[in-house]
Amino acid sequence: MNSGEQYPTDSASTYPVQDIASAWERERPGTPVSSIGIVTPIWRLAKLLGDDRRRVLAQAGVDAATLDLLSVLRRSGAPYTLSTRELSRRSLVTAGAISQRVARAEREGLVTRRPGEGRPRTVEVSLTQAGHDLVEETVDQVLGREAELIGGLTSDQQDQLTELLQTLFQDVQYRLGDARITHVGED
Repeated sequence: MNSGEQYPTDSASTYPVQDIASAWERERPGTPVSSIGIVTPIWRLAKLLGDDRRRVLAQAGVDAATLDLLSVLRRSGAPYTLSTRELSRRSLVTAGAISQRVARAEREGLVTRRPGEGRPRTVEVSLTQAGHDLVEETVDQVLGREAELIGGLTSDQQDQLTELLQTLFQDVQYRLGDARITHVGED
């Protein structure tokens, strides 16, 4: 690169996807670049949204893993109780990660656990009133903030993007030969 040339992400453009694709086409003619306009923004948005969510959660005094656990229990409906196996399945994390999350939330008085009925080694986890209150306060902050962040899209655009992302998600799962999202920490 000449000393006067800018790296594609250093360009004046705040959305340098086309610059990146053009640079690859220039440097490696024939390299498939059509995915750059989709995958690069998805990665960048994931980073921006993840960072912002962590800030919102830090201000609310809760970590993402705890809120995920409490949210899964809250969304399950009354009596807000699930087995650790079901929590693991719905949270997309390993049984070990659920065990750690439950132990931490139990120490904080947000959940209780007890042996399940009828099946050996089954553990049932229930939301406490403190856990219920925390998720009720926090979920509006998180989802309200995220609604604000996507507010630049009209309602129709949001619906269209939702459909397109679902289509892309399902197709990528199919192409990868896996119809499920793997748990965090699993190969």
